[in-house]
Amino acid sequence: MASKLEWLFAFSSAHAKLFKQVDRALSVHGISFSEFYILHRLQNEPGRAMRRIDLAEEVGMSASGITRALNPLEKLGLVQKEKNPRDARVSLVKLSDTGVQHSTDALATVQSTLDTLLSPLEESDIDACMAIAAKLN
Repeated sequence: MASKLEWLFAFSSAHAKLFKQVDRALSVHGISFSEFYILHRLQNEPGRAMRRIDLAEEVGMSASGITRALNPLEKLGLVQKEKNPRDARVSLVKLSDTGVQHSTDALATVQSTLDTLLSPLEESDIDACMAIAAKLN
């Protein structure tokens, strides 16, 4: 039986390989996986907008990390700042129409890449990984 440390190293290695290849595939869209994750999360939110702090929590970033990640996306016109109508102290991040199209195009690339990368796995393998991830979250 493998030790927990061996499991950690194996998981870390698989994670790095997977994300490196997904990042490479997303480079044709000019975004990284982290940026794709932000766009995708916003696209699936009602109104395609969220408070920055909530978005940071959802994608596993700090408040300063999400700000650093959003700045280039805003410069590219993929997201925009929007004032919260109920609380002027709270700013929202909203996916722009350009961002919606960019996210949709990038999603097709990610899905195609995952079809290739995960082809050695059975559906039950993926379900088992999801169960492990759920327990660790």
